[in-house]
Amino acid sequence: MLALLVRRDLKSRYKDSALGFVWTLIRPLTQLFIYYVVIGKFLSAERGIPEFAIYVFTGLTAYGLFSEVIGGGTASIVGNSGLIKKIYLPREVFPLASVGSALFNFLIQFVIILVATAALGSFPATPDFIYFIPSFLVLLVYSTAFGLLLSAVNVYLRDVQYLVEVILLLALWASPVVYSWSMVKGILGGGLALQIYTNNPITLGVLGFQRSLWLGGQGVAEYPSDLMMRLGVAFFIGVVLLLIFHRIFTRIQGNFAQAL
Repeated sequence: MLALLVRRDLKSRYKDSALGFVWTLIRPLTQLFIYYVVIGKFLSAERGIPEFAIYVFTGLTAYGLFSEVIGGGTASIVGNSGLIKKIYLPREVFPLASVGSALFNFLIQFVIILVATAALGSFPATPDFIYFIPSFLVLLVYSTAFGLLLSAVNVYLRDVQYLVEVILLLALWASPVVYSWSMVKGILGGGLALQIYTNNPITLGVLGFQRSLWLGGQGVAEYPSDLMMRLGVAFFIGVVLLLIFHRIFTRIQGNFAQAL
């Protein structure tokens, strides 16, 4: 059932489209072009950041996975209200289907990164690539946890879906995607504010992606100390949150059909 829902989501997204899944490539590449030209060139953000295009696209890919899982998950129960009111099946499959479709899009963008780095002669075949695994898991577990919780809350409070869109937009600019972590450190110093910013799971995930895939930053970029340990702690907390939020989901899912 879950596999069928994932395929349905992917097909319905580009139904009757001439280009079909090509749009999966066009959107992130357009976003990359805008950030590279406007932020990198016009605002000179690329100064001090070698291979700025790879840097930005790496961050966008990491953040895109997180935001797509949460955004799709939040709307998943309401979006499938017709099916939920007709038959009973585990409600979790709907937000999890959003995770599956987001992973499909992520895989395409990840392949683009590898091809681009190979074309530039900076393929990430280094020991630092190990950071990709915990970073990916941190982003996946947190986005799945909040996707489950928000999908349930959105059934009773429909404004949640629109609030999430605003928060995700703010979270993009609050993450080191188009600017470096060292810039934030220079502004915040080394106090509590920097620790809160750094230990945000989105920030940790983006930094882990950059360290594993962005070879232009080797020997130049600055990362927080004990990044691997921070990722491990964040993953553990994320798993706990996932269990708690799933518990909340199962407690309130009984009235979904009536509320919808």
